[in-house]
Amino acid sequence: MRYVSTRSAEPGPGLPFCDILLDGLAPDGGLYLPQSYPQLSAETLTGWGELLESDGYAAVAFEVLRLFVDDIPDADLRAICERAYAVGTFGDPVVPVAPVTGDLWLLKLSEGPTAAFKDMAMQLLGQLFEYELERRGRTLTILGATSGDTGSAAEYAMRGLDRITVFMLSPQGRMSPFQQAQMFSLDDPHIINLAVEGVFDDCQDLVKAVMSDAAFKATHSIGAVNSINWGRVVAQVVYYVVGYLRVHAATGAERVSFAVPTGNFGNICAAHVARMMGLPVDALILATNENNVLDEFFRTGVYRVRSGAAETSSPSMDISKASNFERFVFDLLGRDGVRTAELFGPTLLERGLFDLSGTPEFAAVRDRYGFVSGTSTHADRLATIAALETSDGVVIDPHTADAVKVARDLRAELAGPIVVTETALPVKFSATIVEALGREPERPDAFAGIEDLPRHVLDIPADAGVLKAIIADRLG
Repeated sequence: MRYVSTRSAEPGPGLPFCDILLDGLAPDGGLYLPQSYPQLSAETLTGWGELLESDGYAAVAFEVLRLFVDDIPDADLRAICERAYAVGTFGDPVVPVAPVTGDLWLLKLSEGPTAAFKDMAMQLLGQLFEYELERRGRTLTILGATSGDTGSAAEYAMRGLDRITVFMLSPQGRMSPFQQAQMFSLDDPHIINLAVEGVFDDCQDLVKAVMSDAAFKATHSIGAVNSINWGRVVAQVVYYVVGYLRVHAATGAERVSFAVPTGNFGNICAAHVARMMGLPVDALILATNENNVLDEFFRTGVYRVRSGAAETSSPSMDISKASNFERFVFDLLGRDGVRTAELFGPTLLERGLFDLSGTPEFAAVRDRYGFVSGTSTHADRLATIAALETSDGVVIDPHTADAVKVARDLRAELAGPIVVTETALPVKFSATIVEALGREPERPDAFAGIEDLPRHVLDIPADAGVLKAIIADRLG
């Protein structure tokens, strides 16, 4: 398996997995994807279902990942998966499913150390980084941006790893108090939190600016932990496979749909990859909040970047530039790297949008790629949280509520079970839960008093020069 950039003019021989794992962003500014997607047979899925039942999540993770990774020996990759997805880290079983009213199923992804679905990828990424850096005798500087949960999941996965230093950018005041506390309470010399004046898009732009400076990136061995890193996306492919297998085993349904709340298109990009591999998925239901750039595209064919993201009660989706969307558009355009580079480079810079509405490619979005979409508002989130607690005794976080709301809106158009990807435990967004239910959400003992811990964070302007100076100074 070799990997190419979404902006490559010529396919070329491609790069192996471990090279792109450490690189993150391609030198031409594009994102890495496999040259082709491996294909799943019915027999393979049947075998994986039996393996999941007998050996658990880590065993299936190994089988999925080995389709994409051929430069790590099988024995080593299996051990990496077993360490990443230990029952002691995620509970037993890892990633269960639970039915709720309306032929919906919750794919429970928030049982990890930071109570968010990002743990599912970050725990694996930490193990992969540690393995490959040790093998190469290298160190790595992780530069990331977070709108909420990526930061804490990355920091908890990378802390204590001697060969890694993490610089994590977050928008000042835009995350929930719990999310801020999870990150800023960490006291580790290799974890540096930087709160940026602006919104998440400003943080993401800073990461891309630094990553695009090839000399600076090489000098300071800078890699990515955001979902621009293919390692994040492929790790998430695993739980779509597992979600399908669990719901298929429980219902006998041959096909399912997935409802995914998204702002940066990372989570649903993994679902897209799984579907392209042949996982029996009917629809991919994309749910946005009021920052509905992606919903607008899938309804109209127009991708229009906003001047800034609105602040909402599902803050991890407060994004107006969906960096992973480029991967899907590359596939949509028949893997035309020149055309993809034009759309995400000069066209967006000059016009702030691109329009595929009249193209044959966009006409095939639903039939070929399965995408449907919808938007949820603050009032919708409150109503959905309250309704699900009343009907099923289940309390969900506001991002998951966005997905449930959109899934229910589209329920009549779709056959078979709909699997909603849970994003976080409700405690991370207690103010919204109180508004919806009139009471605080349950708080696991591990998070007692976290908001009262000392904070370790530096406020900075949205200036790439300032960020580079801080990185250079901290790394010596």
